[in-house]
Amino acid sequence: MDGRYVPREEARVSVFDHGFLYGDGVFEGIRAYNGRVFRLQEHIDRLYDSARTIDLQVPVKKEEMAAIILETLRKNQLKNGYIRPIVSRGVGDLGLDPRKCPKPSIIVIAVEWGAMYGDLYEKGLKAITVSVRRNPASALPPNVKSLNYLNNILGKIEANYKGGDEAIFFDTNGYLSEGSGDNIFFVKNGVIFTPPTLNNLRGITRAVVLEIAQSLGITLIEQNLGYYDMYAADEVFVTGTAAEVAPIVLIDGRSIGNGKPGPITRQLMAAFKTVTETEGTPIYP
Repeated sequence: MDGRYVPREEARVSVFDHGFLYGDGVFEGIRAYNGRVFRLQEHIDRLYDSARTIDLQVPVKKEEMAAIILETLRKNQLKNGYIRPIVSRGVGDLGLDPRKCPKPSIIVIAVEWGAMYGDLYEKGLKAITVSVRRNPASALPPNVKSLNYLNNILGKIEANYKGGDEAIFFDTNGYLSEGSGDNIFFVKNGVIFTPPTLNNLRGITRAVVLEIAQSLGITLIEQNLGYYDMYAADEVFVTGTAAEVAPIVLIDGRSIGNGKPGPITRQLMAAFKTVTETEGTPIYP
């Protein structure tokens, strides 16, 4: 926290911090596997792009941010884990004006992390399309990974009430957007389809899956998608740093394909696991 390493129970922020008061800040979710941080530079680049979009000046350079993340992992003696770097607008007053916050605050959290969905990677997830629309790019761009995740949370709440493991968002134009915390893909006749990233986050794991698909010779098309494409798909899966690559086998009570994780999804899951086990920035030099 702002240059100090403190135990979890002593990690506190001011009630006047605009990150707490207004969700005014940005963050990233990063994974470490087998003593390496996966796609560290890409995550840092996205963090700084999000900050620039909301006119938030990160008080350290990218190289120093990387060093802070690695040292936090070392302090926690982690080889595998989840890392949450946060840049808040910092302490201000009860007004909205960010100029009243003279110094942004940096927090980096590192914790142990297992498979987010447990045995559902083998069984497949149940998803619900929610009535909540994804924030339009003209309001709060989904590509800004901000501390204000209330839009995502409202969708997750609806999915919880309706018995879904995940929520599926559409945008205000009726196009498919993403999950509550992950990107979404369909497979139809051996071809992978995914929405363009104007109305959803430019996921790091999403980009890795695009690379894997290309290396495997699987055609992948980015285009606007709707309910028809989703319900008629042979396979559906989601991707994210926390979720990794996770199959969806039931949407709104309807079976997708044969109701089991499909062959292309399984192929991508295996390939992603291989990539995460072999690539990354070493934590312990």
